Amino acid sequence: MDKIMRTQEVLCPTDFSATAAHALKYAVEMANLYQVDIRLLHVVSPARSAHFYGVAVETPASLEQKLAEFVAEKMQSLQQDMQQGLKSGLSIKCIVRHGEASEEILAEAADVGMVVIASHGSSGLMDFLKPHVSQDVVRLAKCPVLVVKSLPPIKDLS
Repeated sequence: MDKIMRTQEVLCPTDFSATAAHALKYAVEMANLYQVDIRLLHVVSPARSAHFYGVAVETPASLEQKLAEFVAEKMQSLQQDMQQGLKSGLSIKCIVRHGEASEEILAEAADVGMVVIASHGSSGLMDFLKPHVSQDVVRLAKCPVLVVKSLPPIKDLS
């Protein structure tokens, strides 16, 4: 694996959740360890899916434009934050794909050395209604996959 990792990038999908943000830190560590670049991926789901809202919606063009602007701003912000932790000479490439999350992540993972993915991002009822993206990626990816669990809640000691 060491030889493969030194020639290929680390793919880190994000849905902008807290768990995905935690996984980004692991992606930076892996990239630094193997001296490889990072591909930061966000998948914009079709309007008929549960993306952000938890309900099916018919999305007008103006809402699509606002979503595209939001995604671009979030990706740029994440890229800047992650770049601070990367060793000199390494870079982060931002990619936005459109479609079903599992399919798009697997397509992007076809030529990377490793995927670093959050164990879950969405929560609530939708977890019961849709398959877990991370499970699909672990099962179907051709490369190693590091699944990062969410941080435990901080307990109030007072």
